[in-house]
Amino acid sequence: MVELLEELRVSSLSTEQTEKICEIGEEAARWYITSKVPNRQISDFSVAIDLNGAETLNIEVDVEVRLSPLSKDLNAKKLAEEAVKAAFEAIEKYLRNSRCQFSK
Repeated sequence: MVELLEELRVSSLSTEQTEKICEIGEEAARWYITSKVPNRQISDFSVAIDLNGAETLNIEVDVEVRLSPLSKDLNAKKLAEEAVKAAFEAIEKYLRNSRCQFSK
């Protein structure tokens, strides 16, 4: 994703494009967590995605998940890290597929 992001600036993205990037990342992270853990075993769950950077596009994804005591065998930190990875993969796929739409 580094090559593609070096070509993009936040200022080159429309409001709709930035919203879509955030939406895709959030959906991917949520899908990942809920595909691994039943909803009844999730106590708290949040996803935050931030786009910034004047020279190059920087994307920050933060996933926090707290599991109920019923899910003793699951590692919340590892699940969150894997959800972040899933979000970045989905965002990268979207950016690659939309590349020709972005102005440099």
